[in-house]
Amino acid sequence: MSRNEGSLFQRLPVVSHLGKSVGLQRGMLVTGLVITALFLLTAALAPLISPYGFAQHFDSQLPPSGTHPWGTTSGGYDVLSRVVWGTQTAVIVIVVAVILSIFLGVALGLVSGYIGGWLDRILVVIADAIYAFPTLLLAIVMSIAISHGRSSMLGGIFAAAISITVVFIPQYFRVIRAETIRLKAEPFVESAMVVGASSVRIMARHIYKNATRTLPLIFTLNASEAILTLAGLGFLGFGIEPSSAAEWGYDLNKALSDTTAGIWWTGVFPGAAIVLTVLGLTLVGESMNDLNDPRLRGRRRAGRKLPPAPGTPGSNTVHTPGTETAGNGVTV
Repeated sequence: MSRNEGSLFQRLPVVSHLGKSVGLQRGMLVTGLVITALFLLTAALAPLISPYGFAQHFDSQLPPSGTHPWGTTSGGYDVLSRVVWGTQTAVIVIVVAVILSIFLGVALGLVSGYIGGWLDRILVVIADAIYAFPTLLLAIVMSIAISHGRSSMLGGIFAAAISITVVFIPQYFRVIRAETIRLKAEPFVESAMVVGASSVRIMARHIYKNATRTLPLIFTLNASEAILTLAGLGFLGFGIEPSSAAEWGYDLNKALSDTTAGIWWTGVFPGAAIVLTVLGLTLVGESMNDLNDPRLRGRRRAGRKLPPAPGTPGSNTVHTPGTETAGNGVTV
């Protein structure tokens, strides 16, 4: 790896934050990265790891055994296969939902913050109105609206992703709009206006790069919220059908009736998958958020070992012969 490639690698968001972390903060970040890496690896290798298909039927409510290591559900699905395939569903929904919300939120935030005026006021009112709704309630409303006129293209995973997309657009919009308003008053933007650069060129070349530096952090925090929203939709019956894809929230809903009969395996493993995945993403996001705070970096510098005082063992102070310090502080 060349020096330029190494420098570019060290400037990557997670890598740079890992280099700045120390102590407990580094432990939290590393733990989150390991859990997240296992989550992504399981999603990528789901066809190889899963013993069966997510919609393959067997005898219902079979206990864990050699044939079915985590048992089967009341619907006759293999629990291990549903959990493994569920990671792939979660990754696809996160990627589609967050990428769509970033694209729309950033575009609207740049236009609103740079142009201002009546367009800015209208977009701010709409974003605040959407942001006032609870996340899960808004996702349910969007899911119902999409399901009412659902076609084959909007069914399943894509419909769930669109339902979650609307939840995150106001967050990206508000962040990018605030940064655009701040950057619009900077000298380099004013200089571009003076030389006659178009508004599109100024937004794309001068403002976009500086306004989107916090997007990796927001993406990490929103990923865990997207998983919880997807699980909530599935648990309440507004999510993905079991014949379309495996989804942890749906499996938890069907496991409710099993708990009273002492059948624990149908709910423990999907619930543990949700908890561990959200924990890993949250640890990464919160660690990055803390390390972006300059006060933490100052605390890190203050926590370093201070040099020994002059005259103490290990001090680098040069002792000049013929000068001695008496007990009262007088040099003799």
